[in-house]
Amino acid sequence: MTVIDKPALLATVEPGRSECFIPTPCVQNHASFIHVLPDGALGCVWFGGTQEGIPDISVHLSRLEAGATRWSAAEKLSDDPTRSEQNPLLFTTPSGALWLLWTAQLGGNQDTALIRRRVSHDSGRTWNAVEEMIPEKPGFGTFIRSRIVVNPRGEWLLPIWRCTKPPEGAWTGNLDTSSVLISADEGKTWRESAVPGSTGCVHMSIVPHGAALVALYRSRWADNVYRSVSHDGGETWSAPQPTELPNNNSSVMALTLASGAIALMYNESSAADATGRRASLYDDIGGAEVVASMSREAFWGAPRAPMSIALSHDGGITWPHRRNLEVGDGFCMTNNSKDKLNREFSYPSLCQSADGALHLAYTYWRQAIKYVRTDENWIKA
Repeated sequence: MTVIDKPALLATVEPGRSECFIPTPCVQNHASFIHVLPDGALGCVWFGGTQEGIPDISVHLSRLEAGATRWSAAEKLSDDPTRSEQNPLLFTTPSGALWLLWTAQLGGNQDTALIRRRVSHDSGRTWNAVEEMIPEKPGFGTFIRSRIVVNPRGEWLLPIWRCTKPPEGAWTGNLDTSSVLISADEGKTWRESAVPGSTGCVHMSIVPHGAALVALYRSRWADNVYRSVSHDGGETWSAPQPTELPNNNSSVMALTLASGAIALMYNESSAADATGRRASLYDDIGGAEVVASMSREAFWGAPRAPMSIALSHDGGITWPHRRNLEVGDGFCMTNNSKDKLNREFSYPSLCQSADGALHLAYTYWRQAIKYVRTDENWIKA
């Protein structure tokens, strides 16, 4: 049974948890971002097409209206025939406009990525033309994944990472570093603040914690989720340090809940759980045995399962509450969704509505985006 044949109708599967799949016309669906829209509906964006890196990969949007039990049909919001358009995110500005940001790259070359934008003034029902917000820069690409955060001064913080190409050969991820783009004029201009010591730490997810800002990161080394802190509104950051949570070189996303707790979605796995790798990145330098002996090389192919959610009450230092949303072997040694071999649960996102409900979305086997509605008590159960 293929994933997308499963019912798309929202249904309760256990006390405190309802779920469904979001309708999609695409063979591959990945990197969702869920958001409460200005009109109170939920919006979910993701990239879909035949396979990541191919130019038919485009951004799609679906809505779940208040009280509805089925997400709307997917609407394509980008369509560049020359670039793979990936990693969309949504942001509601203080004035109520809805921003859609995403990356666009040439093939699998993340060092060519730039950031594009569309803006809606009616909660995503209509959109202005595509704009280039952060252009391509020689030597590195600019990638995004996590939400924009507004600091107490009213500045907008957009976490990015720089996909840096080595002096020789193609991009591998070994040299990626994180930064924050800061805007004091509501996105008209941006300045960059680099995170020190962040090589290998990407997908920076910023959340408020008391008077500080905490950032949590994916690790290219597939060892642990990393953490850093800012005490000046995101202007400067401590160097990222490993937390007690594992990471498998796959995406994480955090959210400060209404209770003050930090929720983090991630995979409870790491390189230690890997029995194989995606060999294509390693054959040209001697295969997995050689790579295993090398230090600080990006590790690809660790299982992308289980899909987990955890809670912290001390700013991301300890995580006493953890619960799995999905379990499985997390096989991710191929991105070929046509053959339906991938079994990863990955690239999670989350938001909280005014009623306290948690809304989660994540990749299910690269065939579909799964939506789950739950609450903080379910995580603690």
